[in-house]
Amino acid sequence: MIPVYYQNEIMDKPARFPYQFFVVTFAWSWLVWLPLVLAGAGLLPLSQDLVSALSLPVASVGAFGPAAGAWYCLKTLHEKGALRRYLRGLLDFRLGWQAWLVPILVLGGSTWFAWRLPELWGEPRLAMLLPSGWVFPPYVLIMILLGGGQEELGWRGYILDPLEARLGAWLGNLVLGVIWACWHLPLFFMPGMSQTFMPFAGFVLLTIGYSWFFAWVRQAAGKRTWAGLMTHGWANAFIPLFPTVVMAAGAAQPRYWIWVSLTFAIGVTTMALRSRQQRQSGVVDRLDLHGGAGLHAR
Repeated sequence: MIPVYYQNEIMDKPARFPYQFFVVTFAWSWLVWLPLVLAGAGLLPLSQDLVSALSLPVASVGAFGPAAGAWYCLKTLHEKGALRRYLRGLLDFRLGWQAWLVPILVLGGSTWFAWRLPELWGEPRLAMLLPSGWVFPPYVLIMILLGGGQEELGWRGYILDPLEARLGAWLGNLVLGVIWACWHLPLFFMPGMSQTFMPFAGFVLLTIGYSWFFAWVRQAAGKRTWAGLMTHGWANAFIPLFPTVVMAAGAAQPRYWIWVSLTFAIGVTTMALRSRQQRQSGVVDRLDLHGGAGLHAR
């Protein structure tokens, strides 16, 4: 059972919308990634082998941009002690069974389905990119902490609530999904990154679908930030286990388009479920407020 309080409600809210979050987030990430983007374009004298070797660690460091944006805002826009309370909340793992289990089943199932379905019309199977299935458990933990999950310290862990308060749940998460996709843009030009083989339009569908789905998981977990890290980590961990991207320039990407379309549909479904749950909760709250009189209005 999830306690009734929400983690981020222990933080005071800034007086104005924290636009600074996006400035710091993009500045951190894009400045970290820029040298390898320039080297990949031949504008910096680095060998392509070195650029490819550095791409993953540099991408990981740059992925702390949203955390840097949250850190800056908590230190400058909130009352004293907000950062300490935020960090203490990261250690709250009481997510509830839905937040622990649903991401594994939904993300694993949809990625597996997109991986296997094209074999029905003759597409060759893409080999698993991990050296062995035995490395998957530690790989999940790496993805949670360093392979994308760390983004959630800012995206869902900080800026989502102000966006939903300003734009509503549907539009706020849609806007965040588009911003999230655009934040990844340098990776589409960095040698060694899988994004170089992904159509960007499909990536936007993916991040919007993820935004809606991740928001549902976070809501089910009482808005605990760890739910975002865990869900994002599982999402990224399944990608090499059930690969959906052909790592070849100009290749058709049927699995990729199935994957991103499924993810978008999952996001729509879970947001519709969240909206329904919130409407039902509002009805219950009103009935409680009036002593249940509405039940006996006839």
